[in-house]
Order: sequence, then C-alpha cells, then structure tokens
Amino acid sequence: MGIGRYGIWSPVLRTEGDTPDTKVAEVTEGVRDLERLGYDAVWVGGSSSVGDAAALVEVTSTLTVATGILSIWQHDARSVAAAHAALSAKYPGRFLLGLGVSHAPLAGDAYRKPYSAMVRYLDELDAAGVPANERVLAALGPKMLKLASDRAAGAHPYLVTPEHTAKARAALGPDALLAPEVKVVLDGDPVRARAAARAHLGYYLPLPNYTANLERLGFTARDFEDGGSDALVDALFAWGGPQAVRERTDAFFDAGAGHLALQVIPAADADPAALPREGWRELAEVLGLPGAS
Repeated sequence: MGIGRYGIWSPVLRTEGDTPDTKVAEVTEGVRDLERLGYDAVWVGGSSSVGDAAALVEVTSTLTVATGILSIWQHDARSVAAAHAALSAKYPGRFLLGLGVSHAPLAGDAYRKPYSAMVRYLDELDAAGVPANERVLAALGPKMLKLASDRAAGAHPYLVTPEHTAKARAALGPDALLAPEVKVVLDGDPVRARAAARAHLGYYLPLPNYTANLERLGFTARDFEDGGSDALVDALFAWGGPQAVRERTDAFFDAGAGHLALQVIPAADADPAALPREGWRELAEVLGLPGAS
C-alpha cells in the first residue's frame, strides 16, 4: 500500500483507554493540522493499538495511519486481525499495521524467542486474512529484515542511521517498503540540541535490542555512556537549522528509504506529553510540504 514520503511519528497521539476528553480533542486537532500541512502519514508511536490508529483514521480524510508499533506480546493476533478487518473495511487503504517484538525488559514474562514468536503471529494473521501488504515489521537485524521482506510490505526500523538504512535496503530488496523512524531536533545550537537528544535517548540505551544493533554499526559501549557520545547523537538525530535537518533527512532517502517516520524531539526542559505542533509546522516548512506555505 502507498504511504507517501513523509510521516510524523509520535507517542502522544495515543488516545485509546481512559484518556480525558480534552486530550482527545487536542490530538484530533493536532492530527488534522498534520493533514492540512501536507504530511502523508502518522505513526502512533510507542506500544500502540489498532484502536489508537482507528481514532485518527476516523477524524482525518487522507492520512495513512500506522501503529508504530503494536507489540505482539500485548495483543493477540485474532483480536488484531478482527480490528484490522473492521477498520480496513470502513476506511480501505488508510491503515498500516506496524508490528514488533518490543524488548525483554518491557515485555516481562511474556517474552520468548522473538523471531519464532513473530513467525507464529504472522501465521495467525495470514489465517485470519490480514494481507501481507498491509503490515510492516519493526525490524533491525538481518533475520527480522528478511522476514519483513518475505511476510510483510516491508520494515519500520527504529533508532537507526542512514548506514543502517542502506543495509536494510540491501536486505529487503528494491521493492519492499522501508520506513525508518528519524529523530529531529529543530535547534541549531549544538549544546541545546544535543541536550534534547540525550534527554530523549536515555530511555533507549538500556534496551539491548537497540544497543546490539548500534554495535553492529560500529558503536561501542563507550558511546552509550552519559546519555550517548556526540558521535552517537549526531548519527541518530537530524539536528540543526533548516538546511542541516533537510540534508540529514535526505541522507536516509539517499540510503534507500522510501518513507520517513519523523519524530520531532522537544527541548530538554519541555513537557514530553505535549504535542509538538509548532515543531511539526516548522518541520513541514523545512521539508517544503504544500500546506506549510
């Protein structure tokens, strides 16, 4: 399925469950603003559900909405397939099911051999009629990337560099969807920009799936200390003024990405639960989106 060139990835777009009406209204207006600005897609970040995505599909007209990602440990395949079928029947072509195996420290006792678990999960989705071209996998390593090529539309890697994107494209082949998440800090001051990056990165560095992947790219344990080395931060974040950010995002396309799931990172002292709507607008201007002018 087509997903366009640019999407916004954000965990603050989740609304399923006991969410206050004021937050639902804020998210609704925020996602409609993304549509007006000319973004092609939104990725409901964190451990999201089909219900989270459905809430955004229902209040927009053109956006593709994806889960980025739905944890296979938290949602059984039959329920996901049923929810997918209902949403896709009502809004065909506008929902992309992003699946992932999460991380052992987050999944707890449910965590088993991740690759084998994903294969079984995909088998259940196949049996329930979920089309392979309407799902993507949060793949980082070679085996999961191969699975994403064989059993899904492609891959949605998180916390990666253009170098990883090039390796992923080689593993996926020329036709699969490759939609890496890309972190953006819209600040040209190196001290402030790297402080914002480290405030965000600290959550991910204790997770071995990510550090193992970064080590495959040549980083070492020393790069993971004190919130991340300058080299690590500069590799993982598109930060700086408009030209620097545009050059960095273009580097992912040059490496083989077909779509970017862009996550705007707030300042180190900002409220992480707030929608970064000004940042989304500023980024739209940087990217030259039609609604930004």
